[in-house]
Amino acid sequence: MRKYSVIIPIYNRPDELDELLESLKLQTFKNFEIIVIEDGSVNKCEHIVVKHRDFLDIKYFYKTNGGQGFARNFGFEKACGDYFVQFDSDAIIPENYFELVEIHLQSNYIDAYGGPDAAHSSFTDTQKAINFAMTSVLTTGGTRGKKKNLGGKFHPRSFNFGISRKVYETVGGYKITRMGEDIEYSIRIIEAGFNVGLIPEAFIYHKRRTSLSQFYKQLFFFGRARINIGRFFPKELKLVHFFPVAFTLFVLSIPFQFLIFKTLGLASLVILIFFLLLIFMSSTLENKSISVGLKSIPAAFIQLFAYGMGFLKEAFFGKSMIK
Repeated sequence: MRKYSVIIPIYNRPDELDELLESLKLQTFKNFEIIVIEDGSVNKCEHIVVKHRDFLDIKYFYKTNGGQGFARNFGFEKACGDYFVQFDSDAIIPENYFELVEIHLQSNYIDAYGGPDAAHSSFTDTQKAINFAMTSVLTTGGTRGKKKNLGGKFHPRSFNFGISRKVYETVGGYKITRMGEDIEYSIRIIEAGFNVGLIPEAFIYHKRRTSLSQFYKQLFFFGRARINIGRFFPKELKLVHFFPVAFTLFVLSIPFQFLIFKTLGLASLVILIFFLLLIFMSSTLENKSISVGLKSIPAAFIQLFAYGMGFLKEAFFGKSMIK
């Protein structure tokens, strides 16, 4: 039975860590340690760690701010386990998560894995709408949490990402600390010859952002990150990654279409409305909630438009984040 080291970088989010640790206390599989890396926070979480110390094997470290990728590297250096599992602080872990991962690795071992994310029943309607926008094939092209997708080979993401100690000792840690650092790391692991895959049943509940304004900022950053990944691995820029850019340019062009040829502008507006209605119907059926369906309309619009704007900004004005 292998031992897992749970790596949690955190920055000014003690309340999120409290929820995450509460969920880890309920795990049916107990052979894991937790390493919390406070990445230069002003609003520190050490008191939260102390609160859970009697129930969890947990270590706390404070370092100057360097970004989440390098905070994870710090955690890797301190880890004692056979397998390192990375979670974002805004996650809640189902109680059988590690049990399912261990069963999968015993029967079908892989050197690194990722798992999907989902919306918990306790999440607000806005959070559920954001989750839909981030996971629906209508908005992401099925590039997240699927073994096969339009974006090519599966790349684990850092919100739910496990690697063996051998992977770390061979490949090292993160080379960049943000701007697509997890995808860049996944690609290097694959190129080193390690077996990487999805464990579909190893999902987490991912709270993501709690407001649409925060979501816009996050997706704008994701769009920039995709270009940054392309600087390292140009072949990883797939056609599906240009869909949000096409959507953004299409939306921005509608007012000009009305000025040039009103009928064309009307036709484009009808297409946009039809697409957003499709979002509404799909989300309503999936979430069994008209409220979530309605909120999925602005969430999906932001997911595509903000990503496209970030993509365009970084493509024309950005610089590489490599160190």
